[in-house]
Amino acid sequence: MINEIIRINVSSMTHTMEEIPEKYKYLGGRGLTSAIVADEVDPKTDPLGPGNKIVFAPGILSGTSAPTSGRLSVGAKSPMTGGIKEANAGGLTATRLAKLGIKALIIEGEPNHEDWYHLYVSKDKIEFIKANEHANMGLYELIGKLWEKYPKSGLVGAGIAGQRLLKNAGIFGNNPENTDPGRYAGRGGLGAVLGSKRIIAIITDDDGGQRPMPKNEELFNTGRTKMVNALKEHAITGGKAGTDEGALKNYGTNVLQNIINEAGALPTKNFRSGYFEGAKNISGEAVHELVDEMKEKFGDKSEGEYGHACHPGCIIRCSNTVPDKNGKLIVSPLEYESAWALGTNCTIDNLEDVAMLNRICNDIGIDTIDAGNALAVAMEAGKIPWGDGKAAIEFMKKGYDPNDEDGATFMHGAAVAAKTWGIDRVAVVKGQAFPAYDPRPIRGIGVTYATTTMGADHTAGYTIAPEILGSAGGADPRELNKADLSRAFQSTTAYIDQAGYCLFIAFAILDIATGMEGLEETVAGFLGKEKYDITAVGNKILKTEREFNKKAGFTKEDDRLPKFFSEEKLPPHDVTFDVTDEELDAVFEKM
Repeated sequence: MINEIIRINVSSMTHTMEEIPEKYKYLGGRGLTSAIVADEVDPKTDPLGPGNKIVFAPGILSGTSAPTSGRLSVGAKSPMTGGIKEANAGGLTATRLAKLGIKALIIEGEPNHEDWYHLYVSKDKIEFIKANEHANMGLYELIGKLWEKYPKSGLVGAGIAGQRLLKNAGIFGNNPENTDPGRYAGRGGLGAVLGSKRIIAIITDDDGGQRPMPKNEELFNTGRTKMVNALKEHAITGGKAGTDEGALKNYGTNVLQNIINEAGALPTKNFRSGYFEGAKNISGEAVHELVDEMKEKFGDKSEGEYGHACHPGCIIRCSNTVPDKNGKLIVSPLEYESAWALGTNCTIDNLEDVAMLNRICNDIGIDTIDAGNALAVAMEAGKIPWGDGKAAIEFMKKGYDPNDEDGATFMHGAAVAAKTWGIDRVAVVKGQAFPAYDPRPIRGIGVTYATTTMGADHTAGYTIAPEILGSAGGADPRELNKADLSRAFQSTTAYIDQAGYCLFIAFAILDIATGMEGLEETVAGFLGKEKYDITAVGNKILKTEREFNKKAGFTKEDDRLPKFFSEEKLPPHDVTFDVTDEELDAVFEKM
């Protein structure tokens, strides 16, 4: 298998291998998933019907020696947004597919049976394995059973929520140690698309595979060295775990909990305030302190860790494993977005409760961001008291019961929960819930939420880097003219997603010139091109996605935030989101 597309047809229960078409020759990751979905899926099709397809594609550099490049993109028409969707994650599968020479795995068709299957992919065979005994099984138990039979394999798939075709179902992935199914391509309901194909897990065994090699090794290695040095040099991505240096290695993405809180932009109690008194209790610093405490108490028996890698080759190492008071693993990772959604947004400030809520999300197979927003909606509806972590845990456990109506409603995500329970206050765009930055004091990220092809999604154009963290010379978060900023970040992000790099290389490439050179040179060197223009490539991906959404029925009116963001002042700074509709429209009109 060299540069091949594997096409899995669940109607005939067969597979074919296809040489990569010329038009896809220089694509990977998000660029490839979006191109295939746009070319092969009718934008009007039922996302859970036979016309939809789900595509798994490693990034261009996944599996290579490029640092922090082991990302997997998953694409389909989204059951949650009704538009095109790409979600990506770390884990093991991207590098495993890449070493087998598989550019994309496409699952299509409609099952004509009621059985469940795993899909086994290796160098020598592709096999459907009947797996009825694993249906409706919690994912911690599932990955343990699969790992025992297929050690070191990459595992991705649909959990309980995906098998029940619920809209907030994510695609789980196992972490490098297989201790947690928490490497999620979580957003947009893609787990339900896989569930509609009656596939539980895709098992990728790269035994006998080979590392992908660059066509221009000299240029690739030059870029690789630059990228490694830039990532090590930068204060956010560099440093060493257990020292005073290295924000992400020591505190993970949840280092942002206190930073965004101090900026007055941390959405609290379903976006009623920008400041949460209890943020410090569930922050990255709190996790760091807990890990150190458990290491001191239990030594090597403690399962807590920071400076943890989410996929092979990661040198940023922003992941963590959160222990309980006995040093035993609760969940890995507890990211900023998850701690905010399941904690701050619900005014829960008990770290163990928040970690347990995250673990349940991982176990039943749902995205934590939409889950936390749905919990807040449940609190609005009086189903759970605000701030009651134990009650929230019991409520979320309803998701295990296939006959529990509240559990099913919750697992559809915030938009469906709000509609079902009669709640008007819900922070969604295109049916997808907001992440952990209030757009009123940080206008650029609000423009991204409104206009991205993906539904409300911070990773689609992470303007937090300049607006809050000062990258690329910084940008005033209150400035209203943010179309150009958001467009630039959306385009660059699409390029990074295509390359297979982690989004967090953005800090180093924005602030260190040689880092940006390293990004371009590693991709160009691998592909054997002299140059691979970031803006041109990123814009092409966005245009493809935008055109799909237009054909699906999206208009300018879908590129808007809920009205309460422009009508309600957010404490403590008492600001509203007053970016004009004309500015929002300019993001794509000027591309």
